[in-house]
Amino acid sequence: MAEEEAVFPAGGDVGDDVASKPDQSGDPPSVVAAYIPEDILARYEVYSYRNAALILRQAYPEQFEELMNALRAFKISTATILKAGGNESEIPKLISAELRPRGWNETTIRADLLISLLWKEQQLKRNGKPKNVKREEQRTKARFLDGHKVDYIKGAVAFDLEWNSKDQTFDRDLYAFSAFSQCGVIDVGVLLTRSASLNPVFASLGKKVAAKYGASTTWMGKLIYRLNAGRNGSCPVLAIGIRPECVEDWEQPA
Repeated sequence: MAEEEAVFPAGGDVGDDVASKPDQSGDPPSVVAAYIPEDILARYEVYSYRNAALILRQAYPEQFEELMNALRAFKISTATILKAGGNESEIPKLISAELRPRGWNETTIRADLLISLLWKEQQLKRNGKPKNVKREEQRTKARFLDGHKVDYIKGAVAFDLEWNSKDQTFDRDLYAFSAFSQCGVIDVGVLLTRSASLNPVFASLGKKVAAKYGASTTWMGKLIYRLNAGRNGSCPVLAIGIRPECVEDWEQPA
């Protein structure tokens, strides 16, 4: 697996569309440490953008606790990894089992755009002097936002899981977060994906498994690159990476 290992080195930037850590647009690690519980940080890689960690914990304590509890309950096995396929794999079902009964619903946003044009039109008075007359015209652009979907929304918090999709899926997710945020529907988004530290687990399960979880799929390096580039717009985002500590029957080789 030398080719895959070259794609995921231990540190530093690893390609034109991959980043190993937040740039100056991300929040300092101290912010994450202050608001994310230690037991979560022991099992997940966590990064915060635009004060997402602070907003989630302070402004939405109910959603925060439910998400943290879902992460605590999240455990997978090597058998689960071997079986995992697309979006309907066992892994998203584990998250849904925790969140759906608590009111985290798949939500789609559609919106028309109402545009008002305001101007002053110069006319002549009877005495020949000019005067300005206020004019207004309204136009509607139907379905300006059409079908942007988030898998889990409760209140003003959005959550998505990307286990093993094409990495372009992150663009869709972040654009949806941005659209929901601009419309005032959500205040913070959370994205759960794979940490690069899972690669030794995949490698231990064979070349075919490691190839399936390759560099062009959804993993943290691809997400951090997009967040550094600002593709989340003005929406605060908490990025969470699943680490080997979540795989209950795998141990780091001595």
